[in-house]
Amino acid sequence: MVQLRGGRGRIQTARGIYVALRDQIALGVYGSGEKLPSTRALAEELGVSRTTVTNAFEQLVSEGYVKIHQGARAIVVGSVRSAPAITNVPRSAERRLSQYGARALALPARASDPPGTIEFDFRYGDVAPEDFPKLAWRKAHGAAVLAHRDRLSYAHPAGSSELRQALQGYLWRARGIRCKTDQIMVVSGSQQALDLAARVLVDPGDKVVVEEPCYAMARNVLTALGATPTSISCDADGICTQELPIPHDYALVLVSPSHHFPLGGVLSAHRRHKLIEWAETGNVHIVEDDYDGEYRYDVRPIPPLFVGGRDRVIYVGTVSKTLAPTLRIGYLVLPEALVEPFVRCKQIMDRHSSLFEQETLAAFIETGAYERHIRKMRRKNAERRSVFLQAMHDSFGDAIEIVGTSAGLHSVVWFNDIKASDEQALAQTARRGDVGIYPVLPLYANPIERRAGFVFGYASMSLRVIPQAVNRLAEIVAAFRGAANC
Repeated sequence: MVQLRGGRGRIQTARGIYVALRDQIALGVYGSGEKLPSTRALAEELGVSRTTVTNAFEQLVSEGYVKIHQGARAIVVGSVRSAPAITNVPRSAERRLSQYGARALALPARASDPPGTIEFDFRYGDVAPEDFPKLAWRKAHGAAVLAHRDRLSYAHPAGSSELRQALQGYLWRARGIRCKTDQIMVVSGSQQALDLAARVLVDPGDKVVVEEPCYAMARNVLTALGATPTSISCDADGICTQELPIPHDYALVLVSPSHHFPLGGVLSAHRRHKLIEWAETGNVHIVEDDYDGEYRYDVRPIPPLFVGGRDRVIYVGTVSKTLAPTLRIGYLVLPEALVEPFVRCKQIMDRHSSLFEQETLAAFIETGAYERHIRKMRRKNAERRSVFLQAMHDSFGDAIEIVGTSAGLHSVVWFNDIKASDEQALAQTARRGDVGIYPVLPLYANPIERRAGFVFGYASMSLRVIPQAVNRLAEIVAAFRGAANC
């Protein structure tokens, strides 16, 4: 009889006995057709109850290692030794990634660092944890979880009817969008919205228009699908519509007209009309990424493109900037002709987004808490923006140019006397000094700037910390300039 022992003495648990026997069967200690010790004998040997051993044997039976006939000892079923390695496999027979997987793997990795690893982090997209309405959200979420349901089941792919009705009212009040509830689809963040739009409307080899520079993950979505992005330059008035190509060869155009990412321009009324005319001429759909349209500081937020081109425009919204990116709640407003194909593809992709979070947000909107929270955040982030701009002006003066300050939660800062080729080196130096800054040139498909630029997000910092962070950065930049001139 083989004695079973664990790493810290005699085995005492059913799990330990199961693992030991399984491993011995795998190693061939017990061969095919060989009988295992009886449950009684093994229990006496190990000093455990027979029930403990019986439970271990039942697990072995359930996984197909042994079989048991009533009144007889367990018998090992077949050989479970590892098969010998197969050598000299022709290259054509090797498993490979799909073309999509290969294209995605070839894209630059953009995984975020763990939060809290840098003392002063200007990473854009983050929001301050103290800004999240924790108690109110917990209460609403608890009510959603405890609400009576006949059963817990899959929901409609387009999302909770309560949330879509709430969003219908909110979008009319806040963004001037008139639509039916059926035109609204809830998704897991704006990233899924962009991916879904591309999958429904773009085939491998299709040409698409993107802004230059643009949100890198949007370009990645299109590139991974095998599309060919055409980059159109942007200025203070948004995408330069006079540079648009002949539209008939294009499947899609992706823009951020309310607050261009990252440069911050707002698409002018004249260019809005031109873009919609261009799309109508070529039967092209526009994906409008309104990622932070609620944050307009000088005047009321401008109307979305969807208002003037609802048959051509797919509107994308999110709560990542108003509540938190960790919630992963976004939404689409679709032209009526696209509702059914989007619903079908969303169902294939992930059935539907989390229903409890959707119902929580619906309650937030319906009670007015969401819009009160947005007004509060608009005031707080306007203060952060003011403190950030003043601190940058005090520390750097005319050595920098700041753009994109009229809206949103970030700005781009150009350093006039630092070359673009030194962006990465300065970012690495700053990180070693516990300051996170993020180069802008990787967001360009065809970089043309001759000076270094960085995207600064300020929404995750307190008013007290922002000047400290800028002062630390000023010391780092001064030392960097000194080293470069040596």
